Amino acid sequence: MAQFDVHRNIGKQREVIPYVVIVQSSLFDSYRRRVVIPLVRRSNLDNAAAVVGAALNPVFVVEGVEVVLHPLEVVSIAIDQLGEKVTTLAQEGD
Repeated sequence: MAQFDVHRNIGKQREVIPYVVIVQSSLFDSYRRRVVIPLVRRSNLDNAAAVVGAALNPVFVVEGVEVVLHPLEVVSIAIDQLGEKVTTLAQEGD
């Protein structure tokens, strides 16, 4: 697990939030939790909820699904609650 890896959301809201992205630094890899930001289906957001495409809410395509980074919902979750890794956004790290 590395910073900017995208994992499937296996939680209750997986239809609206199909993925999460790890934003935690590798300096904390020894901890059993990871800080993640939800990647929300773009179709589930109205422009009032997030300024889609703005610097804080960039749009990504993951497995053919348009998703929006939703940093106001940052959370820490246990490693065993992360679904499988599907891709990385390391190239978008800046």
